Amino acid sequence: MNNPEKYMREALLEAREALITGEFPVGCVMVYEDEIVSRGRRINSRAPDENELDHAEIMALRKLFAQHPQIERSGIAVYSTMEPCLMCFATLLLNNIRTFVYAYEDVMGGGTGLDLSKLTPLYREMSVAITPHVLRLESMELFRTFFADRDNTYWQDSPLARYTLEQIAAEKE
Repeated sequence: MNNPEKYMREALLEAREALITGEFPVGCVMVYEDEIVSRGRRINSRAPDENELDHAEIMALRKLFAQHPQIERSGIAVYSTMEPCLMCFATLLLNNIRTFVYAYEDVMGGGTGLDLSKLTPLYREMSVAITPHVLRLESMELFRTFFADRDNTYWQDSPLARYTLEQIAAEKE
């Protein structure tokens, strides 16, 4: 995994694009052999199309399937501006992706802390590499901007929103 900051900066570009359009600022890139092979950003986090399926990692995975179906997925590293949630983490695992790099921890729904050794054999036998907090402050600032805007109703007043605003205050002290 060469230069994780380089790829996280690309994921941050996706997150900024999501934020510009009023979406939850999560961006993701998938890297194979030091080349970005797919990108995704969170969509449909706003009414009337709000849903919990169109996460950045799922969008990037769909693009990967469409554009590069031949790539050996075990060689892919996923870079996300937020720790993948349990849904995304499990989906990526089931698609043979084992390397995860994220910027900002999801204290409300992060999935990378899942103890795979206590699950069924399908998961128990997986070996996973996780690298947290790459460009954490840059990512956290995008979430602070999102949560500070009261027009963004997605996860407002949630444990994640409160944690984010507290983290920003602590960083400034």
